[in-house]
Amino acid sequence: MYVLNWIDILDATQLAIDTSLTSHKWAMFTNSITSPNYSTDTAYGVAPYNANEATGTGYTAGGQTIVNPTTTDSPAGTIKYDMDDQVWASPTSTTARGALLYADALAGNWGIVGVTFTTDFTSTAGTFTIQFASGGVLTLDITP
Repeated sequence: MYVLNWIDILDATQLAIDTSLTSHKWAMFTNSITSPNYSTDTAYGVAPYNANEATGTGYTAGGQTIVNPTTTDSPAGTIKYDMDDQVWASPTSTTARGALLYADALAGNWGIVGVTFTTDFTSTAGTFTIQFASGGVLTLDITP
């Protein structure tokens, strides 16, 4: 999670990231990306997310919009943000090491969540899927 953006969502800044929007996107990046700093990096198109985006037929720069986002109280006392697994149907020779979920509808392309795959994954004329855990894309335990 991008700390500065989440602080701005929750404080008087009121950064308008609506987790129910289907205009948010996942963009994928290669292993050449500089390791993100979740305390200082903020957006797609800004370092380190201004270079080394994945490429290949079937993958569009800027990423792909999300499907069926939900924000729920599940389990009780926990905010759970989830969505359908992200599927690129038939990219040709696309390799990625990680991905960025960002608010494409906002002028700043603010980052929501970053994911590292730990190793390179490649799709060669096959489906490329980011499968989310049963606990969702992110959870915030707000139980005191």
